[in-house]
Amino acid sequence: MSRSIKKETLLKVAEQLFYEHGFRGVGLKQIISEANVATMTLYNHFPSKDNLVEEVLKQREERYWSYLDSHVELDSDSPFILAVEAHGRWLKEQSYKGDMFLRAIEDYSGTDNEIENIARGHKAKLLKYFQLLAQRKGKENKRDLANQFTLLLEGTTSMTTLIGAEKATEHSIAMARTLVRHTS
Repeated sequence: MSRSIKKETLLKVAEQLFYEHGFRGVGLKQIISEANVATMTLYNHFPSKDNLVEEVLKQREERYWSYLDSHVELDSDSPFILAVEAHGRWLKEQSYKGDMFLRAIEDYSGTDNEIENIARGHKAKLLKYFQLLAQRKGKENKRDLANQFTLLLEGTTSMTTLIGAEKATEHSIAMARTLVRHTS
């Protein structure tokens, strides 16, 4: 395996294991074993487990925003609904067991590290995303609307673990339509 393929393999395996078992439930030995790489290969790319977690979160965030951007036409009549639908598809395909960013905040809260900053930054970016959508659509109450849609997506993510992504998304789309109707 070439150097970049090994790094990508490590990231993919680490993300899958972290998602399935939590950040604290997975050791570097397990990642090395399942990625089928030498110990030094991991340390050449990631000096510590924290560095690996940081890179996993950054890559996941990049994929999330790329996914959302590819499914939401900002100039459409209802980009808010499209964002909720896209988030629901992401949950079904990528996040059926909950939110990796919230797990990172829970596991690393108060430890003064970059992991918590990355995870909290992702949540702040979601809020900012909806503020910009509201601004583009000429909504007067853009801050309130952004908070409401961010809460809606966060609630959808949480409910996915209880009722499944499809049902949670169905409910969130209905709520999103109500929000949009009441802010027109």
